[in-house]
Amino acid sequence: MKKKSTRLRKLLKSGDLVFTIQVGTAHQAQLAEKAGFELVGVSGSSTSVQIFGLPDAGFVTMTELVENVERICHAVSIPVTVDCDTGFGNAINVRRTVESVIHAGAAGLFIEDQVAPKRCGFVKGKEVISLEEAVGKFRAAIDVRNELDPDFIIMARTDVRGVAGGSVDEVIRRGRAYLDAGVDIFYAEALQSRDEIRQVRNALKDCLLRVTTNAIKPPLTEEEYKELGLCLPSTHISNVGTIAMYDFLLEFKKRGVAAHEEFRQRAKEHPMGNFGIFDLTGFPKVAEWESKYLSAEKLKQYDSSLGIYDPRTGKDKG
Repeated sequence: MKKKSTRLRKLLKSGDLVFTIQVGTAHQAQLAEKAGFELVGVSGSSTSVQIFGLPDAGFVTMTELVENVERICHAVSIPVTVDCDTGFGNAINVRRTVESVIHAGAAGLFIEDQVAPKRCGFVKGKEVISLEEAVGKFRAAIDVRNELDPDFIIMARTDVRGVAGGSVDEVIRRGRAYLDAGVDIFYAEALQSRDEIRQVRNALKDCLLRVTTNAIKPPLTEEEYKELGLCLPSTHISNVGTIAMYDFLLEFKKRGVAAHEEFRQRAKEHPMGNFGIFDLTGFPKVAEWESKYLSAEKLKQYDSSLGIYDPRTGKDKG
C-alpha cells in the first residue's frame, strides 16, 4: 500500500473536491473512515476541547498534540492532516514539530502565522508574526519534509485578514511569499466574502488554495467551491456530537431511565447501535487473533461464558 502522504498527494491532484473531516479523537476518525471519507484532519480546537477541556488558545503542547496524532493515525487507514498551530516555537522548533508529526504517521500539516500563544481562527484578538519570521518557519518545515518524506504536504495558513488592520492585499502578499518558499497549499483564514476569495484566487492563479468560509453568508455551495478552485473543505464533526450528547443529557436529566430506553430502541438497528461500536474498533479482529494464537482449552471459554456481544460473529450476527 502506498504511503498515506503519497495517497494524499494523489487525492489533491485528482481534481475532485476532497472533504477533510476534522476530528479530535481516534473514535471520530474511525467514524469518518467508516462513513467513506478519504481524509481526516486533527483539529487543534477539537484536540484542545475534547482531550483537555480547554479553549483553543495555545494551551496544548507539541508533545500532547503529537501523542493524539499518533493515536488517530494508528486507528485509521486513510491519510491524516494535522493542525500544528504556530509550530510550537520559532523556525528551529518547527523542525522538531514537523519531524515528530511525520514520525507519528500523518500525511500533512499546516502551520499558521499567528503570534504565540495563538487563538482559534474564529476568535477575535489574533496577532501575526512578521512575514520574514513566518517564511523562515515554512522554509524549516519544508527542509524537514524533504529530508524525511518528500510527499508529505505542508500547508501555510495566514490569519492576517483577521488582525487589526488586516487586508486582502496582505493575505495575497503573504500567500506569494509562502508559496515561493515552497509550501504545497496556501490556506487563507477569515476571508469575509466571495469577492475576497476571488481576489486571492486571481492573484494566486495556479496554487492549491484552502479557505475558511465560516464568515461568508450565505454559505458557499459545493459548486462554488469548485468554481473558485478551492481545496479541502472541512467540517468539525465534534460540533454535531456535542449538540447530540448535550440534548440527550438534558432529556435524561428530565426523564431518567425512560429517555435512555427510548434512545436504545431508536438506535437498535443503527450501524453504531447495539454494540456496533465494538465492530468499529476491531473486536472481531481480536477474535481472529485468539483463534489463531490461543489454545483450544482457552477458546472453549467462549461457549461457557456469558455476554451479549460475541466478537467471533460481531454485531447482530450471533
